[in-house]
Amino acid sequence: MPRIFGIDIPGRKRVEIALRYIYGIGPAKALELCEKARIPIGKKADDLTDDETARIAHLLQTEYRTEGDLRREVSQNIRRLISINSYRGLRHRRGLPVRGQRTSTNARTRKGPRKTVGAVRGKEARAAAKQGS
Repeated sequence: MPRIFGIDIPGRKRVEIALRYIYGIGPAKALELCEKARIPIGKKADDLTDDETARIAHLLQTEYRTEGDLRREVSQNIRRLISINSYRGLRHRRGLPVRGQRTSTNARTRKGPRKTVGAVRGKEARAAAKQGS
């Protein structure tokens, strides 16, 4: 398993796929990175030489924002939206979808599991309520 930027990338996968395990590198940037580092597409990550790994690491460090820097930047952007009380900031604060999705149904990823509202009672409580009426 090659290690780039402190991240273990899967060795059995092709380089352009394995690079996607680095936060901030997607399909297009992975292909661009392979091209700039002169690594043949289709080569397995385990077959990378030390020189090729060093070229990738150097390119990542100089030309791309990845991992900690990118995570920090994203969280600062969200914090800024919250502090200026923008609509998007309010949605972030409340844990609701930010980009205009519907919330009447769906949106379970942002809202979390359903919180049932109403009287959900055990058998004893239902029996007591029945006798009382």
